[in-house]
Amino acid sequence: MAVIAILAPGVMGAGLAARLYASGSGSILTNLEGRSAATRERAAQAHMEHASYVDIVQRATHIYSVVPPGEASAVAQTILDAYKESGTTHKLIFADCNAINVQSVKHMAALFVDSGITFLDGSIIGLPPSANFNPAIYLSGHADDGAALESFVTAGVGLNIVPLRGDGAGIGDASAVKMAHSGVVKGLLGLFSTSILAANASSPSTAGGLLHALQHTQPALVQFAAKLLPQALPKAYRFVAEMDEVGGFVGGNGAQTFEGLSATFSRIADADARTPPGLEIELLLKFAEEAQKIQSN
Repeated sequence: MAVIAILAPGVMGAGLAARLYASGSGSILTNLEGRSAATRERAAQAHMEHASYVDIVQRATHIYSVVPPGEASAVAQTILDAYKESGTTHKLIFADCNAINVQSVKHMAALFVDSGITFLDGSIIGLPPSANFNPAIYLSGHADDGAALESFVTAGVGLNIVPLRGDGAGIGDASAVKMAHSGVVKGLLGLFSTSILAANASSPSTAGGLLHALQHTQPALVQFAAKLLPQALPKAYRFVAEMDEVGGFVGGNGAQTFEGLSATFSRIADADARTPPGLEIELLLKFAEEAQKIQSN
């Protein structure tokens, strides 16, 4: 029977663990060293079991890495070090499911060559699992990793796993899907935030005029802002590194666009971290609330 580990027990990781457990996977391994009481409680509710990294590589058959982009390389190296330290020859598949660019994931994959661990490139698109939603997990591998891909699908009962196969499929493809998708969705959130804050810097009436103009000409964008802006603000700190990764994926002059969006999310994250939150949070939430009112009328 497959033994699954998810690193780490954040909202997404715990959500995936809960779905797996509900589908009969048994307890999900994780590592809780240095984690807060809130994280430990979240892990317990998702039926996640604490284990050392050495224990994880000795027991698990499948590992999902689901961490902020800036932590992805460190997690991969930790697993490699633990596997080497354990001296095990236990077969293990490691899927990096983080928002990192194609070159980053290819560099990471190279670290796993001849390590005894099969590496898969992964990405998760969508909000954490809920009663009404199951995010898509895209996976890709080397040309000879078909069995590992199929193994993840079989072991991941309850999850929405989409293996990428066919001509040209390989390491980097799953991450490319995430980068392209993030460039559109989170890039649009960053552009929205930049424009809303700039409009308010002109005057509150300018911000009101912007909302009216969007509703008059692009009502779908008003719906987008009303729904996603409030959800995005607490996650802005994660989007900083993600926009940097998207910029690396796009490359060339286009990368400058995402450098600017990274700076916008950094500004929002700083405002969100203050007590009380900074003016930027107040202005963005007010715009979203007004957008919601328009949608309900």
